[in-house]
Amino acid sequence: MQIAETLNEGLKRAFLLTIPAKDIEAMVEAEVKKVAPQIRMPGFRPGKVPANLIRKMHGPALQQDALNSAIQEGVSKLVADNKLRPAMQPSVELGEDYAPGKDAEIKVALEILPDVPTPNIEGIKLERLTVEPDESAVDEHVAALVSQQKSFEDAKATHKAVTGDLVVMDYLGKTGGEPFDGGKGDDMSVEIGTGRLIPGFEDQLVGVKAGDKKQIHVTFPDDYNVAYLKGREATFDLVIKKVQTAKTAIADDDFAKTLGLENLEQLRGLFKGQVEQELNGLTRTYMKRKLLDHLSETHDFPVPPSMVEAEFDQIWRQLEHEAGHEADPEAARVEMENDRDDYHRIAERRVRLGLLLSEIGQAVGIEITQNEMNMLVNQAAQQYDPKDRERFVEYLRNEPMAQAQLRAPMYEDKVVDYLFSKAEITDRVSTKSELESLIETEEGHVHGPGCGHDHGHDDTPKAKKSAALKKAKVQPDSERPAPKAKKGKPAVESAAVIEGTLVTEESGGSALVEEVVVDKPKKKATTQKKS
Repeated sequence: MQIAETLNEGLKRAFLLTIPAKDIEAMVEAEVKKVAPQIRMPGFRPGKVPANLIRKMHGPALQQDALNSAIQEGVSKLVADNKLRPAMQPSVELGEDYAPGKDAEIKVALEILPDVPTPNIEGIKLERLTVEPDESAVDEHVAALVSQQKSFEDAKATHKAVTGDLVVMDYLGKTGGEPFDGGKGDDMSVEIGTGRLIPGFEDQLVGVKAGDKKQIHVTFPDDYNVAYLKGREATFDLVIKKVQTAKTAIADDDFAKTLGLENLEQLRGLFKGQVEQELNGLTRTYMKRKLLDHLSETHDFPVPPSMVEAEFDQIWRQLEHEAGHEADPEAARVEMENDRDDYHRIAERRVRLGLLLSEIGQAVGIEITQNEMNMLVNQAAQQYDPKDRERFVEYLRNEPMAQAQLRAPMYEDKVVDYLFSKAEITDRVSTKSELESLIETEEGHVHGPGCGHDHGHDDTPKAKKSAALKKAKVQPDSERPAPKAKKGKPAVESAAVIEGTLVTEESGGSALVEEVVVDKPKKKATTQKKS
């Protein structure tokens, strides 16, 4: 096989691979020997079918398999021999004039990961804003829980039902004066105002008393889930069994015991711990943002445009999804378009920070242990139905990239913790509102690579807080879970960090070419790694 470099420009590389016809033919022979024991043909014993007949029957398929294998091996060898670290899956194109029996010319184009300069982590200064949990915050949590624990008690016989009351009734539904299937029931409980029943039903319960008999008139919605009732008028004959009023729970020891706790103090202690955890999370988020700001401002190096575009596409899809749920989707999309350049800078920043954190982690020997990986796998598997969990675990076992992306958030946190340990940290007592306000302000801040500003100068504008951005909370850093690996996507989703390098050390780079899409004129042939 011959390899000729045809492009070396920045992070872009291109090569022309020439695979001799004799090498492909040798691989065809190997395929014939491989499949021969499984071939069955009348008149021949199993495994004794002549090679020429196998070629006659399965020649095109064997030729394609051999070509695919040759390309796969060629691209893997190209990556390994040239010590390349592809940023994305290489583009592989088979020459237009290829035909069986001829040499195969393969055009390979890719972007490589940059050589990240030695990170400068000395002299980092950070401010840690801490907030002491106060009793009022605990009171709010307790009050919210109490309000959710609604119970009902029988009202007086003369009480007329109002919104919020519970009505217990027997009912018989009719259309055209005739009962319909599923229209009869006993002791049905309905809380007036919940909107649980068809429109107009609950409103007509207002004013009923225990013992009343009442007929109400309704119209089934056009989108009702029973076809023959859609849009039809109906009556319901009701017998009101009882009316109950809501009983407000009281935050006391008895209430805590209904939740399986010993007393109210234990309940408050649980909420206090939750409040502390929330506040600690805010403190860490702010510190991490400032840390990443510092790294972004003090490190500048080129990043692969393809990785930036992949990251930008992910941001844009997220924003489009959120815009679709806005009151005015078109207005939200217009704001998005106005801020497109800002989001592109956010994508570039994410990619650069991901590469930088990866370099730091590799330099100091940070890794994810097997026990930690097992924990991550178990946590991820819980998101699936029990019957699908085993298949998910098996998928992870066979997909190095998916494993790497699962490790990414924990690995990043470990790198951040290491940097915190090296930083000079000063503490300042703050308030929750101040901390939240600072984090909100930073969410929209976009730093230009290498601008070296001192917050008095910024050569990139701040991202506007559009409606879609506010909801999606697109952040300029890598603070979000790594998504599942997908064909044609980058080795990682840019800023999600993988230990060592973005291409895992154990793969030697070959993981990126386990599946190669070969572009041919007017059609595509896909080669897949053999099992």
